Amino acid sequence: MPDNIIIRDNVAVITGAAHGLGAAMARRFASEGMQLSLFDRDEQALLSLSESLAVKTCSTVGDVASNEDLQTFYNNTKTEFGNVSLLVNNAAVNTGAGPWDEPERWLKHLQINLLSAITLQHLFVPDMLSHHTPAAVVNLGSKEGITTPPGNAAYSAGKAAIKVLTEQLAHELRQIAADRVTAHLLIPGYTWTPMNFPGMDEKNDIQPEAAWTAAQVVDYFITGFTRGDFYILCPDNEVTPEMDAKRIAWANQDIIENRPALSRWHPDWKEQFDTWMKK
Repeated sequence: MPDNIIIRDNVAVITGAAHGLGAAMARRFASEGMQLSLFDRDEQALLSLSESLAVKTCSTVGDVASNEDLQTFYNNTKTEFGNVSLLVNNAAVNTGAGPWDEPERWLKHLQINLLSAITLQHLFVPDMLSHHTPAAVVNLGSKEGITTPPGNAAYSAGKAAIKVLTEQLAHELRQIAADRVTAHLLIPGYTWTPMNFPGMDEKNDIQPEAAWTAAQVVDYFITGFTRGDFYILCPDNEVTPEMDAKRIAWANQDIIENRPALSRWHPDWKEQFDTWMKK
């Protein structure tokens, strides 16, 4: 079970580690005594974070959209540490593309939000399976990949694909390794991070009332992960677990009841959705 993974001297690999959730995870894992292999394109922030952690750390600067950089990250990790216990595919961007925008914009977006996770699973999972010790993969999903609100088609599509990818990974790992190597989908709520608030200053800016901090999300993740949850669906200061459950149920019922696409945002269905949420 995952409760014996986040422990002293085990190795965690984190992408997008210099800021936001990645940095919060690095700090939390370091506090548990884990050794860390960190990846980010922001060299200054990555090295500053590494120097602040009182554990053995290997930092690789690169772009998750580059397979060559990801291969270097894997090679550095293997050379420095050998076995890896935890892979966290955290790196993502939310600048995306609309349904008929240029394919090049879609490809650039999906290389970061989806294909990087596939590449790192390809590199690290066979090692995890071969070492016969507990290990896990955590992929960062999004509620936008489940209820798929309009406005950012590439982001919703990429995160929906991450959900399916992680579900498929969890099934295949269960078939091969039972519960020794597992997969988990972390789905943050509204979070105060640079991706949502570009240019934010965590030390001096005022945190929005509705948002959780990255550290709160990591605390919630640790609880669900050690319990063995696959779906780790985070609330925030504005959206409760009950609200999330009703929104997800409504989205799924669009198919069952043959309603218009994204009926939650359809003018003919707004009143019924509001009534549903109040039940």
